[in-house]
Amino acid sequence: MKGRFGILFLLAAFFALPVAAQQKASYVLVIHGGAGTILKKNMTPEKEAAYKSSLKKALETGYKVLQSGGSSLDAVEATVRVLEDDSLFNAGKGAVFTHEGRNELDAAIMNGKTKAAGAVAGVTTIRNPVSAARAVMEKSEHVMMVGPGAEKFAKEAGLQIVDPSYFRTETRWQDLQRAIREDSLAAAKSNAYTNPVKFGIKNRDYKFGTVGAVALDQQGNLAAATSTGGMTNKKYGRIGDSPIIGAGTYANNETAAISCTGWGEFYIRNVVAYDLSALMEYKGLSVQQAGNAVIKKVGNMGGDGGLIALDRKGNMTMSFNTEGMYRGAVTKDGKIEVEIYK
Repeated sequence: MKGRFGILFLLAAFFALPVAAQQKASYVLVIHGGAGTILKKNMTPEKEAAYKSSLKKALETGYKVLQSGGSSLDAVEATVRVLEDDSLFNAGKGAVFTHEGRNELDAAIMNGKTKAAGAVAGVTTIRNPVSAARAVMEKSEHVMMVGPGAEKFAKEAGLQIVDPSYFRTETRWQDLQRAIREDSLAAAKSNAYTNPVKFGIKNRDYKFGTVGAVALDQQGNLAAATSTGGMTNKKYGRIGDSPIIGAGTYANNETAAISCTGWGEFYIRNVVAYDLSALMEYKGLSVQQAGNAVIKKVGNMGGDGGLIALDRKGNMTMSFNTEGMYRGAVTKDGKIEVEIYK
């Protein structure tokens, strides 16, 4: 009888584990398309299908690169480019508007093998900012370039330059008009100068939509990339966490590749991406434990959002503290999983 109860106990313990912990298949590519108040009751079947189709297309694109022996860097760049070209997401075409009615884009990429990294911020004419970030990493002696300088560099590097109107969508324009109205009402009720943390970022639910990818290639190398249009109605040249190495993007072969999405100010203050890596390196936490720990820190401070992370053994986590996060993963044998809600 003791033996039977022992087996039953082990089975019960197994099924009590999170689903991710039960999966034996190692992952090679994980993506996100932003986190926020994403509720099934607010989603039409057509829109849900469109998001899932886009996430699947991005995963298939990156997986083809990895399957053919390509590098994790090539995979994350190709994957993020698909999402930048898709107006459903807040990156590239379909990016949100600043208070001045502009689309200002940020992106970063990092090589887990060498810790080389590149980023661009506040650009308005580069069709695929993630490729500009990679050009900064590989074709310059710098890590980050911003604004017109980054755009000039991208043009010299042979990247596609577009008119700023390319990024505009009517949906995002209407989001800006709503944000301006609601932020104006919020500001009128309080003194903006005595409460600067809240001013201009009260209505954050429709401001998330950053995209990102993390990958593990056949050579055992990790890479991460993130791209965003930032926050709707953002003010005065604001830059979020996405292009900041260690805050929104990080990769280290010894630990994990990480891409974040959410309220950027809190990710910068908590150095979230690097913190996850450090918890693995110095405390021996698993990628899932570390992911949950850093998102808890963000939440405790008052921020929200999520992240994806992938370690060198193909273990992954998708940690978030919002109602949903557009996310997906593909295993080394090509099995694709896509999720939206909590």
